[in-house]
Amino acid sequence: MTQPKVGVCAPKGFLAAGVQAGFKKGKTQKDLALIYSRAPCRGVAVYTTNAVKGAPLLVTRKHLEGGWCQALICNSGNANTCTANGMVVAENTCQLLGEALGIDSDHVAVASTGVIGVPLLEEPFHRGIPLLVKELSEAGGPLAAQAILTTDRVTKEASRKLDLEGGSVVIGGMAKGSGMIHPNMATMLCFLTTDAEMEPALMEQCLQNAVKDSFNQISVDGDTSTNDMVLFMANGASGCGLLEEGSSDYLVFQQGLIQVCQELAQMIAADGEGATKQITCQVVGAVTKEAANGMAKSVVSSTLVKAAVFGADANWGRVLCALGYSGEILDPTHISVWFSSSKGRVKVCEKGVTYPFSEEWAKEILEEDSIRILVELEEGVEEGKAWGCDLTYDYVRINGDYRS
Repeated sequence: MTQPKVGVCAPKGFLAAGVQAGFKKGKTQKDLALIYSRAPCRGVAVYTTNAVKGAPLLVTRKHLEGGWCQALICNSGNANTCTANGMVVAENTCQLLGEALGIDSDHVAVASTGVIGVPLLEEPFHRGIPLLVKELSEAGGPLAAQAILTTDRVTKEASRKLDLEGGSVVIGGMAKGSGMIHPNMATMLCFLTTDAEMEPALMEQCLQNAVKDSFNQISVDGDTSTNDMVLFMANGASGCGLLEEGSSDYLVFQQGLIQVCQELAQMIAADGEGATKQITCQVVGAVTKEAANGMAKSVVSSTLVKAAVFGADANWGRVLCALGYSGEILDPTHISVWFSSSKGRVKVCEKGVTYPFSEEWAKEILEEDSIRILVELEEGVEEGKAWGCDLTYDYVRINGDYRS
């Protein structure tokens, strides 16, 4: 029985490929990926807030000004950032791919990930682009997902089918990210596709809404990268008609996009460099959703919270500390905290002071590989979530010799 497609090729009309082009010297992994829509395709993106931006982001942003994006090419192993030839290489890459596919080079987006400050050679693109075009297929999504990885241990793909009044549409996506993860949009690469039909302005609104509750709510190490973005492509191949703002179909689509982005965001958090545990923080009873999100993000970003989770230490004071410097207004006497995992749940703080609990039981709970921190504020009805991972000795080892 044929397995349903997952990832960027799940929507109709999208093809993908991943090949080894030689960007990672001495290694055999795939390092060049392509996503292509058979039909003309709308495209929008959100970008890192880092003031230092890689050349691929600057070129992609210029190319997307017209709202079209029929193809995306991404190399791993070199970020093409802070180099004298970066813009020329990025533009030439789009030109090469446009000619190979027979499309306008301005309808090509380009992305790169890897080491910063090392000149990117064009030769691997000359070798890899003909291979990519030859290998394009509806089954190429997993290979493309492999080709964008750097220190990631696993590929990250997701998709969702949505039933609308005019028929069904599909959203697909793939992402990479393991280190330099502290998005404020964005700090990783994510490529999203859909066979729904949308105008660019509404696509951008929809994407910003999804990013706010997903990628902007993850943290691995507190570093915001120079290169990363979320790119969203829509080709209308479903035939369901144009999605209109405020319609019931649009609301279903918006929620579906959020769910796909949250699934990918959690995969990134779980695959943090050196990580052994995923952390989810849920804040409930806040006055506003923005405040709940801000407090949850502060907890999963805390170095001390992350280290305590690594050591299975129920140090709930670190949670309150992170809430207190989140920048959000709160009353400490209203805060209660629980730790939970597949082992069970333990309350450790009530109304801002310690709640009697068994340290041994708490340690058993925190020794599992998926940890949940629940914060209850009793100040409102809004809630928010954020995702992160523990901080381990391996994180330092990986980043101590990243270039060598």
